[in-house]
Amino acid sequence: MNEKTEELRDIFTNVTDGEETVTESQTATRGSLEKDERTIDERLENVIAQMRERYGFETALSDEELIRVAKGFYDDVSDDDLASELEVSSEDIFDARLSLHLIDDADAPEIDLVAVREREDADLGALADEYETSEARVRRARRVAAAQDESRAANDRYRDEFDSILGDSELTDRLASDVREDGLEDATEGMETDVSL
Repeated sequence: MNEKTEELRDIFTNVTDGEETVTESQTATRGSLEKDERTIDERLENVIAQMRERYGFETALSDEELIRVAKGFYDDVSDDDLASELEVSSEDIFDARLSLHLIDDADAPEIDLVAVREREDADLGALADEYETSEARVRRARRVAAAQDESRAANDRYRDEFDSILGDSELTDRLASDVREDGLEDATEGMETDVSL
């Protein structure tokens, strides 16, 4: 045992009154990178309440279910999977996403939404023939275009709020994990692992 190790052992023995182990209680610190799930849900509920008030949208889903739809959207869960989980139709999930301005590029892939906007009065059948698709897909594309327009009219404010709450959660989890690992590395750097007290 070298002199430094002996000195540390003596300090430890004096401080702990001869106890063999020391346990320090841990508390959550202010400014932690780890998000509290309840806080996330409260923030999402607030955004949804603002949107309901502003747009007066009707949906068969409760606020809790809308929160799940928003989280599922950011976790890349399909409408079909969310519908199965919530025991509603895929159409209900799609409608809820549009109401929340959560629009995906895959919502109307084979149709030019700009053209659909410009030709709002065009016959569904004619547009379906032009894009070689069904009238139902053209109707869907019109709904997506309308939801995009509504979102843009609000400067994508609500989408930005969802992004700030949910969009960086994976990054935050990774950063929190890195901080914990780095903190442990720094604390244990240079320590002897085979020290007997």
